[in-house]
Amino acid sequence: MHRIYLCLAHMSEAGLEQKYIKEAFDTNWVAPLGPNVNAFEKDLEKFCGQQKRVVALSAGTAAVHLALIACGVGPGDEVIVQSFTFCASSHPIVYLGATPVFVDSERDTWNMDPDLLEEAIKDRIAKTGKKPKAIVPVALYGMPYKIDRIMEIANRYEIPVVEDAAEGLGSRYNGRILGTFGKYGVLSFNGNKMITTSGGGALIAASDDEWREVMMYATQYRESYPYYQHEKIGYNYRMSNICAGIGRGQMTIVNDHLAHHKHVQALYEELLADVPGVIVHKQPATGEYDSNYWLCTLTLDPELKVMGQENAYKTIVTGAVGGAAGVIHTASSAVTDCQPNDNVEAIRIALDKAGIEARPLWKPMHKQPVYKDAPAYVNGVSEEIFKMGLCLPAGPCVSDDDVKYIVDNIIRNIL
Repeated sequence: MHRIYLCLAHMSEAGLEQKYIKEAFDTNWVAPLGPNVNAFEKDLEKFCGQQKRVVALSAGTAAVHLALIACGVGPGDEVIVQSFTFCASSHPIVYLGATPVFVDSERDTWNMDPDLLEEAIKDRIAKTGKKPKAIVPVALYGMPYKIDRIMEIANRYEIPVVEDAAEGLGSRYNGRILGTFGKYGVLSFNGNKMITTSGGGALIAASDDEWREVMMYATQYRESYPYYQHEKIGYNYRMSNICAGIGRGQMTIVNDHLAHHKHVQALYEELLADVPGVIVHKQPATGEYDSNYWLCTLTLDPELKVMGQENAYKTIVTGAVGGAAGVIHTASSAVTDCQPNDNVEAIRIALDKAGIEARPLWKPMHKQPVYKDAPAYVNGVSEEIFKMGLCLPAGPCVSDDDVKYIVDNIIRNIL
């Protein structure tokens, strides 16, 4: 039995990744810059369209960090950020001495609720006397956010938007690529993303001037002297020429990956359509949304009975679920005050025993202990979905037979 993983990288059939890596070694360009980096950025600019400029970076987190710096975020400021997300969307706010203000989700896309967003803006102005410095919506699992309404609100209050499209490479809203609507856009090329550079990310900028400033910050902010002169604090955030070589090869198959993920999503929708208590999350049918379905997700009705759920959370996990290697602490308790329902955990364990990697949804940031004191504007949506939801494998290595096997194991464990 082979193990089915959530989303693993898949190399181009022509092996172009190896070709570009070999060129990097042959020309001795083994550095955080070089011909592959420049070419990868041009490929991304062509893919994004809209006359955008792209800076290839060491991580998507670095892109969020630099975007916030470029928006002028500093100590004492506040930044509105989606609560239902991975921590890389919010941690860089804290790096800068600012405070994240979490905004809950709407039910259609599971992304930032525009009504709550405006409520949060008004309330922060009333309470602090100043506007938040930026707004960070997130394309959760690749699903487009309601960017038309978010941009309308942001523009009205003159607050820059940093689109966290780390999970949304290739997702579109009204035919336009995510990451190109706001002042800045963020992409990720981690090993589990739509395409990979093994690790890495990119920042999308709207103009040459903004691109140049971000590039300065990404390269230690060195001034144009024959020696090292620094007038601002910069960072060592540029992508390596070797990693960019992988990215160049990956860009030749990005559309194949997008098509595959959408195909897998359609299979899950078809095969689980008539299973009581199981709902596959899908994009709104109104026509504007075109999700890449980076991961496919479902929710289980809380009343659904699953084999083994009476044993859920009885044992403390001693290793990381989902591959954080050895860099974890052993938990002090098997439970927390906000966790997936017992039937969801039981399905996860059953799938794991069948050689299938499945994971809970992102735990909302406003329920994370590290952010217990941060302002939050909540409506209960993200907590409810987190408790009911599960991520299913969707990557290029997931075959039709794999999807059928996964669905069969889900159904087999429902009582």
